[in-house]
Amino acid sequence: MGLPRLICAFLLYACCCCRRAAGVPGEAEQPAPELVEVEVGSTALLKCSLFQSQGNLSHVDWFSVHKEKRVLIFRVRQGQGQSEPGEYQHRLSLQDRGATLALTQVTPHDERIFLCQGKRPRSQEHRIQLRVYKAPEEPNIQANALGIPVNSKEPSEVATCVGRNGYPIPQVIWYKNGRPLKEEKNRVHIQSSQTVESSGLYTLQSILKAQLVKEDKDAQFYCELNYRLPSGNHMKESREVTVPVFYPTEKVWLEVEPVGMLKEGDRVEIRCLADGNPPPHFSISKQNPSTREAEEETTVDNGVLVLEPARKEHSGLYECQGLDLDTMISLPSEAQELLVNYVSDIRVSPADPERQEGSSLTLTCEAESSQALEFQWLREETGQVLERGSVLQLHNLKREAGGGYRCVASVPRIPGLNRTQLVNVAIFGPPWMAFKERKVWVKENTVLNLSCEASGHPRPTISWNVNSTASEQDQDPQRVLSTLNVLVTPELLKTGVECTASNDLGKNTSVLFLELVNLTTLTPDSNTTTGLSTSTASPHTRANSTSTERKLPEPESQGVVIVAVIVCILVLAVLGAVLYYLYKKGKLPCGRSGKQEMERNTSI
Repeated sequence: MGLPRLICAFLLYACCCCRRAAGVPGEAEQPAPELVEVEVGSTALLKCSLFQSQGNLSHVDWFSVHKEKRVLIFRVRQGQGQSEPGEYQHRLSLQDRGATLALTQVTPHDERIFLCQGKRPRSQEHRIQLRVYKAPEEPNIQANALGIPVNSKEPSEVATCVGRNGYPIPQVIWYKNGRPLKEEKNRVHIQSSQTVESSGLYTLQSILKAQLVKEDKDAQFYCELNYRLPSGNHMKESREVTVPVFYPTEKVWLEVEPVGMLKEGDRVEIRCLADGNPPPHFSISKQNPSTREAEEETTVDNGVLVLEPARKEHSGLYECQGLDLDTMISLPSEAQELLVNYVSDIRVSPADPERQEGSSLTLTCEAESSQALEFQWLREETGQVLERGSVLQLHNLKREAGGGYRCVASVPRIPGLNRTQLVNVAIFGPPWMAFKERKVWVKENTVLNLSCEASGHPRPTISWNVNSTASEQDQDPQRVLSTLNVLVTPELLKTGVECTASNDLGKNTSVLFLELVNLTTLTPDSNTTTGLSTSTASPHTRANSTSTERKLPEPESQGVVIVAVIVCILVLAVLGAVLYYLYKKGKLPCGRSGKQEMERNTSI
């Protein structure tokens, strides 16, 4: 029984094949559907080709075919269209005189075959395949923030890429440093999954897993989404990300900032560095110059020693130790010598020189330094450079030579590295006044602040001829300033004020004349002061040839001056009156133009 059945089946199959080969009518395969491509949200125009072949059809039905099931969605009768109840009821309309069916607000669910069928003069149909597209959103990438150890035996998760709301499902490609990654056994694995949203759009999630090495610590990873639209193929790239890569330490070393020659007073940082990630626990030690043993230094941060300000005692050999907390292996760095350059112990001899006028003096400056030194001598009061060298010689000393001299020891190779030492030279002699006499403009019944300055060796003391509160202040070892607060009274205006400086070798006096301020007073000259200002003067004014006292002028002398001024004014007034009288009488010669003007006036 089985053999006859097999023979019959074979004969039936052969017959069908022969009929197809012979082109038996009605048995040919259906042609491929016409392709129409649109984007989500746009309008699809479905054109029925039956209208072109048969002209105006009065009876056309439109169907949607989904999973080989036909559903009537639209009827055309005598050029009038009507939607059938269902999902397309409110989105279909006729265009192009009924030859085109317009489908609005296309969604991914509309991707299917649409079919138009005519019934007169004979039944025919036209099939249209609708393809729907939607560009995905910008890809979102998240790197593995926990990091990946290089000694991992299996590929670890590097990053995750998500592309949302695309249609159809986009294709993802991963890149490292601009080069595409491909699946590689035990090295690279790409795991992708997709989720269908209620809108019919897809959300793609792709996870890149890889086995990384130390050189990947700065590698840039990103993902690329490839998708298609009716206009063609497109792509979108994510941002680049890096992933922490953990690898053991192989080398430890020291760095010093700032780079170059260091000097006392600098802020110096000694920093431990290693090539491992995470970095090991650091400790810094300095060799004791006496015992040659390493002594650990206190650091404010892991592996950072701050020397501020740096001193010469900080010079020496430093070493760093890096302890890997995972393996508990300690790695030392190479010892590095730190040199803090200095200038110290600057001294001048003699330290407190005293000399008589006319004698000579030699000042010698010495200092210690880690580098070659240059010396120069400056006058303290003026800053003038007197000598370049460690020795300063002064000959035929005068009183003016007394005062401060400063030795400067510097290192030319290191700007800013220098030390100075001040020495005061004392010249024996009686007091020397800053000024001999001075006029002070005042207001009566006000408190006046007066000052008097003197210098000499031994140091002088200052006294006033007025009973009031006075105070002294040393300007330098041989110079003193005395200040007096006094009430301006009529008696004081008459007598004036004297200050007297004295020491074991003599005395000297300065005189201050007090004048009342009024509107007719002439502007004070450079030898006067006004108001309540302090009456001081430069100590270089030489008016100290003698040490004898000078008496104040009598008050009557001021009255004589005033009378003389009044007499001069009266003489000038009389002379002016005489000249004006002679001019009116015409007895004074005039210029040519003036004479003509007078003649015109006379004729008028």
